[in-house]
Amino acid sequence: MSPLPGEPVVVKRRVSVFAGSDLDMLLRAQRIGHPVLTGIATGGVVLSTERRAADLDHRLTVLSAGCPDDDPAVHEVLTTKVFPAQAEIRTVAGRLAGWQRVTRCSTPAAAGGR
Repeated sequence: MSPLPGEPVVVKRRVSVFAGSDLDMLLRAQRIGHPVLTGIATGGVVLSTERRAADLDHRLTVLSAGCPDDDPAVHEVLTTKVFPAQAEIRTVAGRLAGWQRVTRCSTPAAAGGR
């Protein structure tokens, strides 16, 4: 997979994708106010990125099935006890349904246009 021409590329240098990268600045510059997080593994990259995103005041959604962990108990505790304090936890199907609602509501007819 290659980026589109002119598409920003974030180089991940630390466990959290926010540490040592310009991701925070890119999200804010493009007015992306609610990033969606997936990754491997729940107890590593996802945990570090979720905590850093919260520290930077990002509203965040973590896709529970999109962040596996070798230890199912760690995944369960993080997605049901830890992450909900600072992020919305959704299933992939639930998040897709939310995007479909936004897309339908964004059409001119739905917004009262002609």
